[in-house]
Amino acid sequence: MINLFEYQNKVAFPEEHFENLEVFLDDIWNKREKSNYYNEDENREEVQHFLQFLHKTNQLKSNKYVGVIHFENQTINLLPKIFYDVSKEASEEDVKVINTHVLWWLSYCRKLKFPNYQTGLGNEQADFFEILIYLFSKYTKELLSSSIYQKYVEVESELSFVKGRIDFNNYINNNLSRGRNHKVSCVFDSFEMDNNFNQCIKQVAKLLVSATKDSQNKRNLYDILFLLDEVSDATITAEECKRILFNPMFASFDTVRDYCVLFLENSISFNYKNSLKLFAFLLPMEYVFEDFIFGFIDREIDGVKPYGQVKDTFLDSEKKFNLRPDLVLKAGENKFIADTKYKMVYADENDPKKGISQNDLYQMVAYAIRFNTTDIKLFYPKTIHSNGLTKVNSIHIEDALATDKSIQIEAYQLSIIDKNISSESLTECKILFDNFEDLKLKLKDELTDILLNN
Repeated sequence: MINLFEYQNKVAFPEEHFENLEVFLDDIWNKREKSNYYNEDENREEVQHFLQFLHKTNQLKSNKYVGVIHFENQTINLLPKIFYDVSKEASEEDVKVINTHVLWWLSYCRKLKFPNYQTGLGNEQADFFEILIYLFSKYTKELLSSSIYQKYVEVESELSFVKGRIDFNNYINNNLSRGRNHKVSCVFDSFEMDNNFNQCIKQVAKLLVSATKDSQNKRNLYDILFLLDEVSDATITAEECKRILFNPMFASFDTVRDYCVLFLENSISFNYKNSLKLFAFLLPMEYVFEDFIFGFIDREIDGVKPYGQVKDTFLDSEKKFNLRPDLVLKAGENKFIADTKYKMVYADENDPKKGISQNDLYQMVAYAIRFNTTDIKLFYPKTIHSNGLTKVNSIHIEDALATDKSIQIEAYQLSIIDKNISSESLTECKILFDNFEDLKLKLKDELTDILLNN
């Protein structure tokens, strides 16, 4: 098992597979489904951004992605940089704790609904990807065992009686002209289980069953495939899956759909002549952090309404340069611009800028001017080494073009790591995220103080 932290450590990789891995990652980068997790430039580029390949030393270094790569019986864990500790090697227990933190962050993301049912995680499910498969397969199997989603699908069929509407063109050309006038070509709606949603579940289950190494996950996935045996095989894209909507009677299927989208957008499976196999599940961490903060404020902070990625404000009058702050926050009569920065910021007393980049500052001033607000918040994550301080800097800018106007930019480090959570406590936990109650309360207090009490 190889553990790589974003932009931090380097690890040697077997020379005989080094170039093959690079070729495959380039290939799957180009074959991946274009996702809103990637910016426009990344969606156009042809060279993969998952890993750095240091050819002189045959070493790998991670970029901005978290997740897992399975290649030639080797597991490469890509882990968040905020957990990196240069003084020690990450153990399997450490990786399990880190991965469960990532899952907790994902549970607040708008793109995914997590089932927080009664379940614990065994030692064999320490792999980030295996945990996700476990949650998906367990939930989906239990749901399909009680009710399989059916919907009306338009069907064309020859019948001995009229049902729905008659397809007269087909009836004249293929029936009446050939002496088969006793058969009527009909088009009608039928309540079918062979629909695009069940086809999507089957497609994802087949993808995952070839990638998982966990026996329980394989059993759950094979049970899902057995339940959907009558559903035809089809290729459903993540975008098509997103467009599947359910009436309130089938609201429980929203969770399954969101899991399917997550796997289809961020999973790549690649086989070459049945000999070399690669599977990757990767997420850009900066977008996970942004989505987590939005979801947490939306669900946990009463009195604050977040609006994400506002797109109709431009820096210039010709509307060529769009401004998209991560968050516009409204608390009563007050309006804030908040931007999430997934960067390492240290409260170093000797650094007058406190690690805040000048480009970030320029960006915030542009937001303040165009959104007509004087209150800007910058949110950074605390790291495993952070001290207890939340507020790290306060910058006051006088606006020379507007009389009596000044911009206040405040930077904060938010608690998104609980150092007291251990592999043992996760294994003993009956409900997946019970261990995170203290962290949730701490982050809730921090954000409430920042947004409502200042």
